[in-house]
This record gives sequence, C-alpha cells and structure tokens, in this order.
Amino acid sequence: MGFGSAWHWIVVLIVVLVLFGRGRVADVMGEFGKGLKSFKQGMNDEDNKPVPPPPAQISAPESAAAPAPAPAASETTKTGE
Repeated sequence: MGFGSAWHWIVVLIVVLVLFGRGRVADVMGEFGKGLKSFKQGMNDEDNKPVPPPPAQISAPESAAAPAPAPAASETTKTGE
C-alpha cells in the first residue's frame, strides 16, 4: 500500500484543512498564484528586453583623418569672360 492512492491524499487534505483552516489554505494558495504570475511576467519581460548592440570596434575616429584640401582661390572665382 503506497502513498500514491487516492485515500491517502484525501486523508492528508482533511488533516491540512483541520490544522490550518479553510481560510489560511486559501490565503496560501492565493499567494502562490500571485508568485507564479509575477514569475511569468518576469520571464516575459526578460524575453522582450532589447538586445544591446555589440561593442564598437576600436578604430581611428573619422575626425582624425586628414581633411580634404581647400580649393585654391583661383578655382573659386571666375576670371573675366
């Protein structure tokens, strides 16, 4: 006779109800349900979290590159036509 039979579970349930009362068991189960709901929300928040971009490659900044030479004054003005 193992502990898996239905009669054993019914006796255990009756003992728990007698010891703790119906209201206390309902409170414990309500808190358990809230905990599960909070856990599921936390898991969903973790899945919806945006993935941070990978770290940038270290290279010379573009501003450090040599600027293009300025056009000569003779190229910018039109000379007599």
